[in-house]
Amino acid sequence: MTRPRVLFLCTHNSARSQIAEGFLRALAGERFDVASAGTEATRVHPLAIRAMEEVGIDLTGHTSKTIDVFFSQPWDYVITVCDSANERCPMFPGGTTRIHWSFDDPSQATGTDEDKLKKFRRVRDEILARLRQWLAD
Repeated sequence: MTRPRVLFLCTHNSARSQIAEGFLRALAGERFDVASAGTEATRVHPLAIRAMEEVGIDLTGHTSKTIDVFFSQPWDYVITVCDSANERCPMFPGGTTRIHWSFDDPSQATGTDEDKLKKFRRVRDEILARLRQWLAD
């Protein structure tokens, strides 16, 4: 039996989609094949890595990837985690279920590093709550 495949998408594949991928692997990695990508590739944001380290999830091996790498593959679920990616997401072939969850972009936070980290933590916790709800449904 093949596991359902889940692809998380955001604009830069630097924070929200990486956080969602890390959490789904940790919560239910045995139940799903999971990946993340962006409409553009940049880098995994250091504060995303730090916020996830605080909850015991290591993103240091993750890299930022573009959607092009995954477009021709079959996906059961494509979950956009930002409004821009939702608007720019192409139609995937086959029976892909599209889901949209809108989260603030923590990489746009201003202020001190501690202020920025607080926003990453808030978004991290919102993503975790949404994933737990989705898994329960």
